Amino acid sequence: MSNPFPISDDEVIDVIPPKRTRWLRWVIAAAVLLFIVLSRSLAIYVSALWFGSLGYSAVYWYIFKLKAALFLIFLLLTIGILRGAFWVLERTFASYAFAPRTIMLNNQPVEFSPARFIRPLAWVVAVMFGLFYGFAMKGNWQDFALYFNQSPTTQADPIFQKPLGFYLFSLPVYDEISSWLLTLTFIVLCASVVFSLLTIPQRVLKSARSLSSGSAFAAISCALAVFLLAVACQTYLSRFPYLWTDHQTFSGVTYTEANYLLPALLFVSLALIVGAVLSLVNALTKRGLRLLLLALAIPIAVYIVGVVIIPTYINSFIVKPNELGRETPYIEHNINWTRRAFGLEQIELREFEAENSIEALNLSANRATLENIRLWDWHALQDTLKQIQTIRTYYDFPDVDVDRYSFAGQTRQVMLATREIDVEKLPESSRNWINEKLIYTHGYGLTMNTANEFTPEGMPRFLVSNMPIETRTQEITITRPQIYFGQKTDTDVYVNTAQKEFDFPQGEENTYTTYEGTGGIKIGGRLRRILLAWALNDLSKLPFSDDVTSESRVLIRRNIKEIVNGVAPFLIYDNDPYMVVSKEGRLFWLLDAFTESSRFPYSRHHPVGGNRVNYIRNSVKVVIDAYNGSVAFYVFDAQDPLIATYRATFPTLFQDSSAMPPDLRSHVRYPETLIRVQGEVYGVYHTQSPKIFFQREDVWSVANQLGRDGQDKNQSQPIDPYYVLMQLPGEQVSNEFILILPFTPANRNNMIGWMAGRSDGDNYGKLLVYNFPQSRLIEGPLQIEARIDQNAELSAQFSLWNQQGSRVLRGHLLVIP
Repeated sequence: MSNPFPISDDEVIDVIPPKRTRWLRWVIAAAVLLFIVLSRSLAIYVSALWFGSLGYSAVYWYIFKLKAALFLIFLLLTIGILRGAFWVLERTFASYAFAPRTIMLNNQPVEFSPARFIRPLAWVVAVMFGLFYGFAMKGNWQDFALYFNQSPTTQADPIFQKPLGFYLFSLPVYDEISSWLLTLTFIVLCASVVFSLLTIPQRVLKSARSLSSGSAFAAISCALAVFLLAVACQTYLSRFPYLWTDHQTFSGVTYTEANYLLPALLFVSLALIVGAVLSLVNALTKRGLRLLLLALAIPIAVYIVGVVIIPTYINSFIVKPNELGRETPYIEHNINWTRRAFGLEQIELREFEAENSIEALNLSANRATLENIRLWDWHALQDTLKQIQTIRTYYDFPDVDVDRYSFAGQTRQVMLATREIDVEKLPESSRNWINEKLIYTHGYGLTMNTANEFTPEGMPRFLVSNMPIETRTQEITITRPQIYFGQKTDTDVYVNTAQKEFDFPQGEENTYTTYEGTGGIKIGGRLRRILLAWALNDLSKLPFSDDVTSESRVLIRRNIKEIVNGVAPFLIYDNDPYMVVSKEGRLFWLLDAFTESSRFPYSRHHPVGGNRVNYIRNSVKVVIDAYNGSVAFYVFDAQDPLIATYRATFPTLFQDSSAMPPDLRSHVRYPETLIRVQGEVYGVYHTQSPKIFFQREDVWSVANQLGRDGQDKNQSQPIDPYYVLMQLPGEQVSNEFILILPFTPANRNNMIGWMAGRSDGDNYGKLLVYNFPQSRLIEGPLQIEARIDQNAELSAQFSLWNQQGSRVLRGHLLVIP
């Protein structure tokens, strides 16, 4: 059989690429690297310009510097630690693992040196993990920022007696560094084993078994000692998250954990330290495998006995037979700390008789409430506005909001909808660069109607409507109706150009305008224009446009959610921004912002948005100018330790609530997101009796209603919180803007109470809960809906209306106390 790879005795095989090929590879690699660096530098430059246009350059550069520092520190530390450890191993095993050896290749002896492959591989491993941890720690910059700027906290948890700030600010950083060290020590331990295995052939050939074996065990012992110390640190820190672990009945440390599991973990940490000492002794004495096995066996045995066997036995045979008695103090901790974490400890409880007889109605005393009962359902109003107020197909009303305004000295509940432009809805023939970037740049105005009035034709009774803006009340004037920053403004535009911007349609003609604001980034000179064009992926148009001048401005990141997430990504934002008309007639967006945590001791986790949190505060109100895009952050809960720390981190970003203009301050409202999660938590934690809590005897649920339009009408769903303008029972204030959430007992449909979040004046942020008498039945929303369906006259009327292409849309059912 012929040899498929014939090699003569004197033939030399060159496996090294030609110099020209290697040179080309280096050029390509350098070009790719240069492109990445330039692209990243350009992104940094444009972001700096954008932050500067908003007046928050200090915020941007603090975040940038902290990210860069974390990346470089952990990149260099990781590379240094790993490469240093590999170098020590190379020196230790140099004469055995790296000695040239002969292997047979195609029946020919070939000299092979492991060092030629292992040393580059060591660099590759070190650099790869360095980059990984550099980027990982850079992504955790918020944790480090909170750690370096943490504000003092006085509350201490009931188990470890550590201040609240330890869990919110310090522990996340300790966990990240501990995990980093654990990974590095494990890599070094694995490397020491690999190097030791490479010595096996040399031990056989050179009969140097005792010497090489001793060096191998010494290296492995040192690496194991450091690894066990890292595991001990990780085990010690693993005790603290038991404070917020959710169990079936309650959250936090249980009787078994407090008295057996947590002490056992402490003993495991000590056993790991003992194991590390034994490993170091073995490195010095070179006694071999026996002492290493003992170093591992001790912590494993302590773990199995202390963490697995004893807690399981205690929980099964000591706690379970008398669970309530054993767990009562820990349930009390859970109740108190959960109420504190979700702002429920300051709730004011009131009794409400809920009389439902005709005689109980006092119409004259509650006229202010009756005159402001919202009759318009926002879904139906939104559909109506799209039919009669969009005027052109490219306008849209993304949302309808409820607010209150004063007219002739009286506060009225109104509904507002912002008219925004959607360039995606432009006719196909109009979809070009000039139209989308220079002409159709902004939305126009809003509609405002009373919440409880209709025209004779069944249409909304408008206070503000149409284009140009028409107002039917002297209290409302709009001087800047243009909306350059909104909920649908997802594209970049150029303003103050030679092209006039489309403002609004008027008959057969269109009205045009020119941007006069200070928002966005100035185009400037030729170089900046090219850089902006590259960053905005507009190289084919912007550099060559005669319409865009050096005085023009580019408005980027115009979506208000993108603005606030860009400036303050560490806050969580409500999904329902709403428009406010200022005293001067300008339009402003108001948006609620929250601080959240999942590490609050003894508090149960609940879903908020896409997160599971066990602490939340509505600490900040954000105001965004719809014309200029300027954004201001006002602190409304200075007692929140998280926002206090963020203020220390970014002193130029936040302002006191007193600095908010009074005409905007009068429109702040209790957030729906907050009362929704507070209602869910309160349903379980309204009772403060551990026995009732444990037995789940008095659990409430948010009241349900049947599905509305677009939903399954046979499937009940929780009622959304809703705003009303009413006089609270027991209050002297005639009209107050509040957010209501009704409750029913769990798995039942009768009402048991309702929660009210107050929005006006000094009462802002206060929570009231009105308890209904349990001695009689108060019908809930589902029971009222059933009565409506069972009413023969109403049923016949619904059937009549649901004919000939018409259909009845049932609005949300409102409970008005």
